[in-house]
Amino acid sequence: MTSSGSSAPHGHLGFGALRHMHARRRDEAHRTATPLELFFDLCFVVAVGQAGMQLVHAIAENHVAEGVVGYLYVFFGIWWAWMNFTWFASAYDSDDVPYRIATLIQICGVLIYAAGVPRAFAENDWTITVIGYIVMRIALTAQWLRAAASEDRGPARRTALVYAAGLALCQLGWLSLLFAPADSRRWLFLILVAAELLVPVVAEGRHQTPWHPHHIAERFGLFTIIVLGETMFATTVAVQSALGDVDEFSELAPIAGGGILIIFSAWWIYFAVPAHERLKSSRESLPWGYGHFPIFASAAAIGAGLEVAVEQSVGKAHIPTLTASAAVTVPTAVYLLTVWFLHARHFKETMAQQLVLPIAVPAVLLCTFAGHWAVLATGLVAAATVALGVVLAGRPPETARASGTSPSGG
Repeated sequence: MTSSGSSAPHGHLGFGALRHMHARRRDEAHRTATPLELFFDLCFVVAVGQAGMQLVHAIAENHVAEGVVGYLYVFFGIWWAWMNFTWFASAYDSDDVPYRIATLIQICGVLIYAAGVPRAFAENDWTITVIGYIVMRIALTAQWLRAAASEDRGPARRTALVYAAGLALCQLGWLSLLFAPADSRRWLFLILVAAELLVPVVAEGRHQTPWHPHHIAERFGLFTIIVLGETMFATTVAVQSALGDVDEFSELAPIAGGGILIIFSAWWIYFAVPAHERLKSSRESLPWGYGHFPIFASAAAIGAGLEVAVEQSVGKAHIPTLTASAAVTVPTAVYLLTVWFLHARHFKETMAQQLVLPIAVPAVLLCTFAGHWAVLATGLVAAATVALGVVLAGRPPETARASGTSPSGG
């Protein structure tokens, strides 16, 4: 099997048992995601699904604040490990046996992490999740050390070593978290998060790793699609399980219809603009990458919210309708606002186009007060946002695709 788009200074790289880990070229033509990267993403979505499931349980039991905090904490480990691998692979994917084994170890790590998510939520017991996280990070540290060994002395070698050292130090911090008093773990978690986020900033400060803008944009887009797919799957399963508790599907139809409109609109808006055009250097790319935490987390939370809305509608979740509605409208609003802020706003030519998404956000939040029609109302607002964006773009789809953009409400 050949790594898609793989190349190095000495020509095209097919799969090999062992090869020198050359840095990839930023101008490499036809660079696309590899089958291993796609497999990696699908395995990470297992952990995303576990986090969403626990969020559903917490909100359904009316433990909203605890559930949201636990969800964000757990989701950080998933997102950060995925993002770090993605950035490394964009720069140093050698697709040989050691590289594949290290990647598969990271997959094992996220599966361990996923297994520990219920305990982290219910008991504030982070032992299994931390072990899984450390497994992922040790494998990535080994990859950075291998990259450093393959580089000549100079800025590239220094950057790889800074990454490896930073990762190793952070893992010592995560180990110490297991021995900290239970009531202080959440605060220590925030300190460790800050340390993790600083590693790329420091490492890339003097020398930028040769990540590929098109490849990075594609990888983030693909993970967005997979998360939205998981959201659609979770919603379908929730509706299916609830059918036995209602006499007619009409009671669930507004939630199902609204959910489909929300997810379709979320997909459309995200891919409305060519994000790679803004990824020129670390100054633009790091905030863009970090900003995907609320995008991924909110996209997955929409699915959890739709499940809560279904359970509340059939009496399984004994919570107010307002709470169930907010479980859908709030993450939808966060998603729309973040996508606009990260890249959609940079491609708008008129003030009217620029205001579409910012105006849609409060409109979505107002849908929270629409009672049992809240989800459908949110879906209609999201669809109207897309439709208005298409009208304001003023170009047919064929013209937009030819120029590298697509007409959308994004």
